[in-house]
Amino acid sequence: MEVKDSNGNVLNNGDSVTVIKDLKVKGTSTTLKRGTKIKGIRLTDDENAVECRIGKSTIVLKTMFLKK
Repeated sequence: MEVKDSNGNVLNNGDSVTVIKDLKVKGTSTTLKRGTKIKGIRLTDDENAVECRIGKSTIVLKTMFLKK
């Protein structure tokens, strides 16, 4: 299974990615702003989603909103 970002680059565990669109996080009042850099992503069983830590919480992001 190959996990790709919005530009078609292959993502691996531990990569750093950037958010390309403002995203509202469900269940909180937090919004991830465009350009936010996320370090140390983890791949999931779904090829369209990755897991990452923002502060103390772990969230799952769709790869269509990320670039390497």
